[in-house]
Amino acid sequence: MAMNISDLKERIKKNKAVKKLILNLISPSSNPKPRLWVRVFVNPWIHKKGKGAKIRRRRSRIDVFPWNKFDVGDKVLIEDFTTINNGAGDVIIGNNSRVGIGSVIIGPVVLGIKVGLGQHVFIAGFNHGYADASKDSNEQDLVKKEVVIGDESHIGSNSVILAGVHIGTRVQIGAGSVVTKDIPSYCVAAGNPARVIKKYDFQKKEWVKA
Repeated sequence: MAMNISDLKERIKKNKAVKKLILNLISPSSNPKPRLWVRVFVNPWIHKKGKGAKIRRRRSRIDVFPWNKFDVGDKVLIEDFTTINNGAGDVIIGNNSRVGIGSVIIGPVVLGIKVGLGQHVFIAGFNHGYADASKDSNEQDLVKKEVVIGDESHIGSNSVILAGVHIGTRVQIGAGSVVTKDIPSYCVAAGNPARVIKKYDFQKKEWVKA
């Protein structure tokens, strides 16, 4: 019986020598970014780029690897000087979203439809593990916690979204905020750490202080 892809992946994971060889073919260990042959001949067939999407690659670092998703929806704009890395988890960007100049997205991260990131926003879906104090954190497993930003939410410039945070629909995050916990839908949040300062009252049809 022919071996399926899942079985093959598991065998590779268990064989350290083969795993190391394959990883080195894809990316040099001293400079973890996909090699040219991966970017040219592999990624375009695996990753999805929607109709009308623009990724300003020339002055950005789009370090995406074939083992995780990098899905870009229709009419997405990824501005100059951005860094996107899916090495630790999927990066999915919904239709009509915009990633501002100088922003950093490190998966696992999901952006919904019409999400807007201002300039120099940092979003990471993992932390370096440090549970074993006898080892350097670089030698320990990553602690992965997916970040999700809901439809039509906007993140102000210079904000930081920490691993595991879920932001709801139509949320406004003030510039320079550090978001450490979930933010419900239809809220305005700001500060370090960010806290909800306004909520939309559907009966009054206006934003009210939280």
